[in-house]
Amino acid sequence: MSSNTANLLYLITIVTFILALRDLSNPASARRGVQIGAAGMMLAVVVTWIRIGTTSWWAIALGMLLGGGFGAVAARKVHMTAMPQMVALFNGVGGGAATLIALDELHRILPPPGAPKVDISLAIVLSALIGAISFAGSMVAFAKLQELIQGRPITYSGQQFVNGALFLAALGCGLALVSGVQQQWLLWVLVGLALLFGVLFVLPIGGADMPVVISLLNAFTGLAVAASGFELENNVLIVSGMLVGASGTLLTLMMGRAMNRSIANVLFSAFGQIQDGGAAAAAAGADGGSVRSASAEDVAVMLAYAHKVVFVPGYGLAVAQAQHDVRQLADLLEGKGVEVSYAIHPVAGRMPGHMNVLLAEANVPYDELHELDEANGEFPRTDVAVVVGANDVVNPDARNNQGSPIYGMPILNVDDAQAVVVLKRSMNPGFAGIENPLFYNPKTVMLFGDAKDSIDKLIADVKNL
Repeated sequence: MSSNTANLLYLITIVTFILALRDLSNPASARRGVQIGAAGMMLAVVVTWIRIGTTSWWAIALGMLLGGGFGAVAARKVHMTAMPQMVALFNGVGGGAATLIALDELHRILPPPGAPKVDISLAIVLSALIGAISFAGSMVAFAKLQELIQGRPITYSGQQFVNGALFLAALGCGLALVSGVQQQWLLWVLVGLALLFGVLFVLPIGGADMPVVISLLNAFTGLAVAASGFELENNVLIVSGMLVGASGTLLTLMMGRAMNRSIANVLFSAFGQIQDGGAAAAAAGADGGSVRSASAEDVAVMLAYAHKVVFVPGYGLAVAQAQHDVRQLADLLEGKGVEVSYAIHPVAGRMPGHMNVLLAEANVPYDELHELDEANGEFPRTDVAVVVGANDVVNPDARNNQGSPIYGMPILNVDDAQAVVVLKRSMNPGFAGIENPLFYNPKTVMLFGDAKDSIDKLIADVKNL
């Protein structure tokens, strides 16, 4: 295959990636976007395979078989509750691949035949540095989400100084390589320091901030891949990496705004080491409020005779795998003439768009999914707001308590509804570790138990009304 033909086919691949990103911005076209992006990636792989010819074709075939097989099995077997950690894992693999390419490229071009040019050396250093940080950080994010290590921030004395020293040391190795000290061991030291920095960088970040961290690490991986494209002189890697880097950066900034927090605050505040749970609970009920529980029969009556019901999904919905049951309950209510919609907070769940993906899996109509501002405009005319496993994104302390760590964060104003039903296993605080005064609001009743079991009971009771 000629170079011109390959570049033309690579251009088609780049166009498919751009079209895929456009379609992924809307839930209604997201499936098509995934299919277009997958087709473009397959074209890029095939073109690369043909260009290489008979050189190491078996290694590429083996890699495709192993990677494609793992991806296919994971896509079918991994539950939606584990989707955030799978995204973190796959993202880390991308960063790790960029690091390995950097190590291989420096080994290949070191004398003989001659020292690499400054621009190639810079690309190698950047892909190794950023890729290693992304790989190690993504693995820590995976471990936190998988609860292999605790989700709360893990801090230690002098952590910022240690992190800064590690990063500066890695940069020093990189500058030495770029300035002409062409030694393979320098790059290995850089990678080791970057891996350690990636681990220590993510450890102090609380689990509640994982959606932002995953998005940021995704941007890192994109930049590392783009740098690898310069090393390999591959245009499709350069453009696709920059697309991922740009989209990940924009998403990170958007999610920071959704929490009314700067990215620096997310990364360096150790959010989650907040307050003693008992003291917070006492403060929540200090105005004399108390928790009121209700039976499924009572809640079913509230729902069946309401004019408008809004479901507010959270991570508890994913844990219980209750999205199909919620859809069934919603269909049942709509059959009784109840207006139903879903209020989606941008950072609900453990990854960007988590709730949208869950509800799309249950074929919830896209026009019933309402984002933060639209949903908040509907709560004053809502008879019953049903909170299914959400906590921090409906916490009124974000509006009312200046001493709260989440003060100023835009939330779903479910307490504007006429009545609030919270489906929750227990009174334990959410992933951020903050107690919620909503549970003590006179408008609120708690339906304790597994969300799936509770909704199944509601379905049975609504049918009998």
